[in-house]
Amino acid sequence: MRVIVILAFLGILASLASAFIYLMRDKGGSNRTVNALTVRIGLSILLFLFVLLAHHQGWIESTGITFRPVQP
Repeated sequence: MRVIVILAFLGILASLASAFIYLMRDKGGSNRTVNALTVRIGLSILLFLFVLLAHHQGWIESTGITFRPVQP
């Protein structure tokens, strides 16, 4: 599970880096920047949905960390 999430994050970062490179090289002359950012958004949504599915299927469990306000 950890490997899949790490690979997804690396894919998201690679897409963001390629969008930056296309933005600097093309100076708005093509749609490559938009396409790379679209891929990044798609990968982010897929990762989110995969984590939800994995939690629902019981492949991953919540840590049980809860927020407790600090007592004055």
